[in-house]
Amino acid sequence: MGAFVGVVVGSKSDLTVMQECVKTLERFGAAYELIVASAHRTPDRVAAYVEEAEAAGAGAFIAAAGMAAHLAGAIAARTTKPVIAVPIASGALNGVDALLSSAQMPPRIPVACVAINGAINAAYLAVQILALNDPELARKALDDRRSVREQAEIDSRSVEIRLTRR
Repeated sequence: MGAFVGVVVGSKSDLTVMQECVKTLERFGAAYELIVASAHRTPDRVAAYVEEAEAAGAGAFIAAAGMAAHLAGAIAARTTKPVIAVPIASGALNGVDALLSSAQMPPRIPVACVAINGAINAAYLAVQILALNDPELARKALDDRRSVREQAEIDSRSVEIRLTRR
């Protein structure tokens, strides 16, 4: 097996948002694992999983958490593989606290951070990372990008109103 994505969600309730991430990874045929582990409730599980996944060939990690959202940082502290944070909309601040917790990492411990509930973009970014060493995945990512561009052009033509040129 080639490189895979380790998807870690801080709680089972985060799976509602992360289903789109998993569906996207599956659509590309990107290998992944998914576990529930919390930076606060089960920090030893997080540490053990990162070590185990890295030894097994993880090429990137996606960490989804709400509120204090220290999960991505806890993972990044334990690996030099890319870590992508998905801040989950929850709590009184509806995900803004999770976004800031994920984006405001200390120097030399980077975390890439997508939008609040940006599960699909996290999957796309992970696919692009794995595609650096996987020509088939790179081809699928390029084909998908072409498809997105073509659909945008079709959508535009279906609604365009242009002045008549003389």
